[in-house]
Amino acid sequence: MHEAIAALSGALDLVGVDEVRHGKRVAMIARGVADRLGWSATDRMAMLHAGMLHDCGVSRIHEHRQLTETLEWDGAEDHCIRGAEYLAACRPVAHLADDIRYHHTRWRTLLELPLAPDLRLRTNLLFLADRIDVLQAPFLNSEHILNEFSNIIARIRGLAGLLFCPELVEAFAELAEVEAFWLAMEPEYLDEDLRVIGAGLEPVLLDMAELKDLATLFSRVVDAKTPFTDEHSQRVALIARELGADFGLSGCHLEQIEIAGLLHDIGKLRVSEDIINKPGGLTPSERATMHRHSYDTFRILLRVFADSKIPIWAGYHHETLVGDGYPFRSQPKELDLECRIIAVADIFQALIQVRPYRPSVTAEEALADLRRRVAEGKLDPDVVGKLAARAEAYYQLASA
Repeated sequence: MHEAIAALSGALDLVGVDEVRHGKRVAMIARGVADRLGWSATDRMAMLHAGMLHDCGVSRIHEHRQLTETLEWDGAEDHCIRGAEYLAACRPVAHLADDIRYHHTRWRTLLELPLAPDLRLRTNLLFLADRIDVLQAPFLNSEHILNEFSNIIARIRGLAGLLFCPELVEAFAELAEVEAFWLAMEPEYLDEDLRVIGAGLEPVLLDMAELKDLATLFSRVVDAKTPFTDEHSQRVALIARELGADFGLSGCHLEQIEIAGLLHDIGKLRVSEDIINKPGGLTPSERATMHRHSYDTFRILLRVFADSKIPIWAGYHHETLVGDGYPFRSQPKELDLECRIIAVADIFQALIQVRPYRPSVTAEEALADLRRRVAEGKLDPDVVGKLAARAEAYYQLASA
């Protein structure tokens, strides 16, 4: 559970274009303040996991910039509402939904809302940790933070009672007077500290249904980047699962194919919505940005599913049977049936959806496109044949 959340929080960092570890720093700051205040081990761990997932409602780079370039932004609540909705539907982390819902709400406003006192403190602690990280961002990975942290503390103290709970602010100020607090935010130390925390935990194992809940949560984040991809990942997963069943696969095998389908585009969190929404052709630079998303998917999923083939099945969805796909230029013998299934499911569903550069197509037109790719040697004829045999059923699965 802890390892899965830590790894998937890295995917959320991609919305900031690079892996800046914002969620992990917020998590460690929140956990440190909770520890300073003597909160229970359960509450400290909840703060750690909520911190890593607090921006799960942010999919778009433009929104991320607004949230990280100003201390307060009028549109901040939208991603809090989305994130809370995503978490509430995901059983392993549903208990964090309310904390996420209010994590950009001022303390003074929280006092006026009919919320439990402990919820007010938890959600405001996330807000505090989040804004501390925004203030320290210009000095990250540099010793200059040692000359600046007193100004950050003073700035936060000046907002006590208005934005932040005074009790939380003072606990933070006590922690932050020590240089080590700031130096521990460097990426190498941050990752090491998170591994140490994880190693000391009793394992919380996820069953397949809970794992699929987590995968669905992140598929919703990915698909929310643009209206043109609404439910794309979820429908690719349904098509892939059904195709797997048509090939005689069953049980846990089908569950893993579905999870790979849900997460096949998680690397797209790095891609600007300006590129995804572009109505015309892509420039070489934009095409390169788009092409890397499947490799990012592969590497992210290796952290979560290192002992399964899910990273391969998801990360290879743009490979072809003639070796001209990306990012690995794989040969046919390297492509499992599951890779071939997800490739077909992805193309078919995308064709059925309206995209900024073309309208939706009919089932017949989509099949004609798939058969053309088969004739070119790019797609597996057996997979396309299974889909064509029940074209209307698959069209219904693909139609959002």
